[in-house]
Amino acid sequence: MHPLLPQSALSSRHHHARTLTRGFTLIEIMVVVVILAILGALVAPQILGRIDEARVTKAKADLRLYASALDMYRMDNFKYPSTDYGLEALVKKPSDPNLTNWRADGYVQLIQKDPWGHDYVYVSPGTNGAAFDLYSLGADGAVGGTGLDADISYRDSK
Repeated sequence: MHPLLPQSALSSRHHHARTLTRGFTLIEIMVVVVILAILGALVAPQILGRIDEARVTKAKADLRLYASALDMYRMDNFKYPSTDYGLEALVKKPSDPNLTNWRADGYVQLIQKDPWGHDYVYVSPGTNGAAFDLYSLGADGAVGGTGLDADISYRDSK
């Protein structure tokens, strides 16, 4: 018993403290879970769609970078690398003895895979009179396709 508080104040305080420690009911927890599930169902597709958009944007940016590096290679060496040398010619000097102006530090540090884990495709000479073709095969890694599976050309990324 507390010497300064009357007995009635102590008992009402004890009763009040006991009611504050009460937990959540099963119904309250279920309502919160249902609300979170509904929010997740509404938000998840939007987030997943943004991931796909980001992959396409990243592929386009990579293609622009490699196309610019290929143009610098051509300015230095008076021709684009052959299909056999591929994009690796931007990182390591090809064995061609005619390449006397190849930059000692290369044109890019490394050739990355596309955002879906596939190699970028480089062909020189390109189709329809183009100096080269440079593209990603998209999510499926196969020629053609629609939507996310569609090929992405550096010409489309300009």
